Amino acid sequence: MEPISNRYDFVFYFDVENGNPNGDPDAGNMPRMDAETGIGIVSDVCLKRRVRNYVDLTREGSEGFRIYVQEGAVLNERHEEAYKDRGIKPSKSLPKGDKAQEVTQFMCDNFYDIRTFGAVMTTDVNCGQVRGPVQLCFSQSVEPIMPAEMCITRMAATKRNEKKENKTMGRKEYVPYGLYRLEGFVSASLAGKSGFTQKDLELLWEALMNMFEHDRSASRGLMTSRMLYVFKHDSKLGNAPAHKLFDLVTAKRVADDHTPARQFKDYEIVVDEGALPDGVSLETYDYIAPTA
Repeated sequence: MEPISNRYDFVFYFDVENGNPNGDPDAGNMPRMDAETGIGIVSDVCLKRRVRNYVDLTREGSEGFRIYVQEGAVLNERHEEAYKDRGIKPSKSLPKGDKAQEVTQFMCDNFYDIRTFGAVMTTDVNCGQVRGPVQLCFSQSVEPIMPAEMCITRMAATKRNEKKENKTMGRKEYVPYGLYRLEGFVSASLAGKSGFTQKDLELLWEALMNMFEHDRSASRGLMTSRMLYVFKHDSKLGNAPAHKLFDLVTAKRVADDHTPARQFKDYEIVVDEGALPDGVSLETYDYIAPTA
């Protein structure tokens, strides 16, 4: 299948209820936020991890859909696969001539996250670098969040000689409710270099709309993919600046009664489709059925 030939920009909304969408280990695992505005933040790395997990779950064993950045993976061993496939001795320096491109292309062909997000593979077994066609910004909450924490206890003892009254204290950090917005980009030019295809693109949309369904934990509360707005350009380089397209999608409170939002119904997402530039079309998703 050929790489995509159209540029895409997208806006993705998700929310959290009584959970921690992305804790900061340098701040006691409190939900990340802008200290000056109180706007909540979820890092791009956090969401890429969830996309990787979804692809690994639904495409396990499928050729070309392995995951490169994975818990327990030894990256040098994965790089050695490329050298072995090309009959080259592993090296800290890229091989000369066409062989350099061949080992890098092997990694793109076999690992979904490399041809999607890119990778720096200049370790002791060098497979080069790949600029990924899909890039994500930090997600930001639509309104300021109010991080909270509660005290929790444990009824069981760790050691037999502990007193029964010893109930270990702990803390749990969470956001009562937050609606977050992610903005992202898909470059057709970079897709041509990594081999990112239409099939890969459709899997990306599917992963965004389903990744929280298979990532449940008590610490993350209820996280839900809400809406995905995909702007498709008629050309490879694009027909309008991304920021002008993003400005067409806004989330507003349904009733401004100065009470904190506590559910998705408290917001209305408005899209000014009449202002779409020539050469750009819009696709809207509130659900994409999982595939395997």
